[in-house]
Amino acid sequence: MTMWRYREVLPIGADPEISLGEGMTPLVRSRALPHILLKLDFLMPTLSFKDRGAVVLATLAKRIGVERAMVDSSGNAGTAIAAYFARAGIACTVFVPASTSPGKLAQLRAHGARLELVPGTRADTSAAALEVAGVDGVMYASHIYHPYFFHGVKSYGYELWEQNGFELPDTVVLPVGNGTLVLGCQLAFSELVRAGLATRAPKIVAVQARACAPLEAAELTGSTEPVEVDPGETIAEGIAIAAPPRGAQILAAIRDSGGTVVSVTDNQIQAARDVLADEGLFVEPTAAACFAATRVAREEGLDAESATWARARPLLSSGVVVVPLCGAGLKSPAGSYSGA
Repeated sequence: MTMWRYREVLPIGADPEISLGEGMTPLVRSRALPHILLKLDFLMPTLSFKDRGAVVLATLAKRIGVERAMVDSSGNAGTAIAAYFARAGIACTVFVPASTSPGKLAQLRAHGARLELVPGTRADTSAAALEVAGVDGVMYASHIYHPYFFHGVKSYGYELWEQNGFELPDTVVLPVGNGTLVLGCQLAFSELVRAGLATRAPKIVAVQARACAPLEAAELTGSTEPVEVDPGETIAEGIAIAAPPRGAQILAAIRDSGGTVVSVTDNQIQAARDVLADEGLFVEPTAAACFAATRVAREEGLDAESATWARARPLLSSGVVVVPLCGAGLKSPAGSYSGA
């Protein structure tokens, strides 16, 4: 079974020459926190959930005759685009921060991508890419802006519904940087409710790194736009987005669900990564951030002054709670793993 079992709600049909059998990743129960179901999207072909959107976008690109493409990424989206566009026979240039994990850079090069290493922040990388986006004959295969990418990602939400006995869970805990998974899930949940296949959508608790949390700051102040922050360093590079372009849309989706945004420290992320590794699940730090939030929610007294944590704690502590594990541990430097 693959994500293409939902072809009736996808914008394009599968191309067997491009598909790698992506989707329908396992949903397993955590040993440490038995009310938590873990969705193992790090088992996707390029080791992250971004394959869901990349395969749909590559299928479109091949169908309309694209020969060259470009994308900006913190690593995983670029890798997925590079792999699937290579299968489609399309040359690809990927703009990434110069600080991107060596494992991700090696994977990008292995798929034949031409790399543009940009000094500075993830925002600097986006700016550099946007300067050359729109060149005649080159597709900007953006995981942030292209609607086909989001329609591929929504397969994650459909799988949750099917794997949970054709019912949506009470809460989904989603990492949020550029918000691809939040917006893809919102799309799936709204479609399922509109079709009468689900009675209600889950609450969305979005998780950011404490060092770069513009959406949590917006939740705390009531702003409808991300709050400007001075980003610090974090091991969760995949969600270190100081100014998400779709920030207002992400915040609206979370609030409409009845959820909220919280942040976790690097120490909390690393501790969660160690616990997951002890359960046999080796993931990159970004992928451990959501599990870290569920652990923090059970620790009395922590973040007691935070209004966002006050809202999140009951949502994370009871009912059916799903946590994605979105990227494999081998994508990150070995030095960031403290386990034996």
